[in-house]
Amino acid sequence: MPVEPAKQHTRESLLKALQGEMERIAQATHHDPASILGRRAGSSATYILFYAPDTVTLHLNDLDTTVERIPGSDFFIYDGSLDALPEHYSLHRVDQHNQHHDYYDPYSFAVQISDYDLHLFSEGRHFHIYNILGGHIREIDGISGVHFATWAPSAERVSVIGDFNGWDGRCHPMNSRGGNGVWELFIPGLVERTLYKFEIRNRDSGEIQSKTDPYAQQMEMRPRTASVISASSRYEWQDAQWLRQRSDHDWLHTPMSIYECHLGSWQRDEHNQFLNYRELAHRLVAYLQETGFTHIELMPITEHPLDASWGYQTTGYFAPTRRFGNADDFRYFVDHCHRHGIGVLLDWVPAHFPKDEHGLARFDGSALYEHEDPRRGEHRDWGTLIYNYGRNEVKNFLIANALFWIEAFHIDGLRVDAVASMLYLDYSREENDWIPNQHGGNENLEAIAFMRELNSATHERHPGTVIMAEESTAWPQVTRPVDIGGLGFSMKWNMGWMHDTLSYMSRDPVHRHYHHDKLTFGLLYLFSENFILPFSHDEVVHGKGSMLNKMPGDEWQRFANLRLLYTYMFTYPGKKLLFMGCEFAQGDEWNHDQGLAWELLQYPLHSGIKQLVGDLNRLYRAQPALYHYDFDHEGFEWISCNDTDQSVLAYLRKDEHETIIVILNFTPVVRHNYRIGVPAAGEYEVLLNSDSYHYAGSNAGSDATLIANSSRWMERPASLALELPPLAALVLIKK
Repeated sequence: MPVEPAKQHTRESLLKALQGEMERIAQATHHDPASILGRRAGSSATYILFYAPDTVTLHLNDLDTTVERIPGSDFFIYDGSLDALPEHYSLHRVDQHNQHHDYYDPYSFAVQISDYDLHLFSEGRHFHIYNILGGHIREIDGISGVHFATWAPSAERVSVIGDFNGWDGRCHPMNSRGGNGVWELFIPGLVERTLYKFEIRNRDSGEIQSKTDPYAQQMEMRPRTASVISASSRYEWQDAQWLRQRSDHDWLHTPMSIYECHLGSWQRDEHNQFLNYRELAHRLVAYLQETGFTHIELMPITEHPLDASWGYQTTGYFAPTRRFGNADDFRYFVDHCHRHGIGVLLDWVPAHFPKDEHGLARFDGSALYEHEDPRRGEHRDWGTLIYNYGRNEVKNFLIANALFWIEAFHIDGLRVDAVASMLYLDYSREENDWIPNQHGGNENLEAIAFMRELNSATHERHPGTVIMAEESTAWPQVTRPVDIGGLGFSMKWNMGWMHDTLSYMSRDPVHRHYHHDKLTFGLLYLFSENFILPFSHDEVVHGKGSMLNKMPGDEWQRFANLRLLYTYMFTYPGKKLLFMGCEFAQGDEWNHDQGLAWELLQYPLHSGIKQLVGDLNRLYRAQPALYHYDFDHEGFEWISCNDTDQSVLAYLRKDEHETIIVILNFTPVVRHNYRIGVPAAGEYEVLLNSDSYHYAGSNAGSDATLIANSSRWMERPASLALELPPLAALVLIKK
């Protein structure tokens, strides 16, 4: 039908006025497509403008009319009567492959993010921003679809690309929300499992990048890198009792024995393939109940592209890795642990992120999440980037992420990786490769403020959860409250104790008396922080040897030394952490590409170590004297710390009701009639002998019941004469 002359004149005037804006849309450089596309009222007409690349015909269903193509372009315009057109109108499109598509116009929907949400995010105080940014299934005005939003302040244009639009950045450009740098778009009709990314054009360089969604809650299985739309969780939690108890939990004075685990290599199926979170839950809980651990700490299960990074180079902060199933499968894992009395801790990595092109690195073409200057923005050792903790939106991203795992997955706490690298501006740097802070010092003031806010936010909102620092220096007050100048962490890994102890244990017993101070020095600082005693994955990789092969001597001595070491750890003040495989003395270093060497448990020496660890866990949990004052000098007292000639230590662990006596012989010599002072005369029971035949030991040592007489010894009112087994420990209690 020919167009009336007056109408033709109106359309020509309109198109002439819109020409520059339309060119920017066609060139995919427009920052505000909603100001041009969709229903618009011009100076002389009301019209609807569509941009539909690769389209043959476009039909306006509600008016049952075909929309006219603007000649020589991919634009379509309808400028007839709009009186009968609903606010959200549907279209029928036929593409160049003769495929038919029905959809609602995304540009008929108003922006959805409130100014208040944007304000909180800009201030770094929107701790549930993960419900706003990202891709979320929504229903708007009765129409279902996905609302997309991302933060990219240096972008000239941001588009949603995916399997629904041929990954074409021209099809769905997003709307800018102004100076806060947020972009958003609601796309009707998209559903769960839709694949997508953000295509971002930098306003300065014109560079175009495809980026995964930083807030995506599901990702493709590696090596693919797209984000995946996930529906709201359908999982029905059954751990309400656990969460109630956790909120009142006095973790300072209760036992905590942590089993550090890499889910990809704990066990695998018969084809060396990964197990699902649900199957892992059943196998691991049964094993942890058998071995007596109270908690499991998962090495990072946030999505990561490279298996060999073990999860420490994360690209999907809000997405459990697809290697083991979906998000609800992981919820089942946590829930099953809780319902069987096992706490779940997650290794969390806010210290650095990888340079992968699809990830956070130069997200909008600028140094957005990282610092621009590599002296502050790059870890030379790891080839990764450092977060800009002073930028509110970056700080918000990280704190909201910590809260997300606690709230969405009921995680009981986080182990924060590489805290030392965050605290010091000159961490592992050459003299001229760092920038001092405003006071001329090497302290990273922005990272310190971030950590304090992180710990305050998590502890205030979720009492009973714990945040643990892997921090290897003498930084003061890591585990002291923020309001007295501390960093606010719950606990800190005792790396000094770990290094000193392993250094001592690796020496031939004939030389140990020269290094006795390695075992006693730690008491000088032991109660300055709330310490965890870690034998972690870092100690059994990269040529360091397994725990068993760190021990000197022949086969018998290596196993005896390891039994002695574990008994020392479980009776020494501090919470406990042991990496998987160490509990049965795996002989080889940890290999992330295969399951543990479970076949070793058929041999008595290996099964004996596992039995000992189980008994130590049960002893630790049963005796408050071994845990109630883990962080307080009231719980520890030396009996003898000076017997360097015989390499023997003896100490008390105690609370208000009981006293435990621990004697450790670090030589392969049986010490006959070895006398120690004890608090009182009477009968003493041997609770544990690490040389027992139950653990494949030589079964040397004192009888199950001992009598202490009133002979004063070591400035104590009574004493015991013992037979100390070789390379072994005795744990006693007064009957």
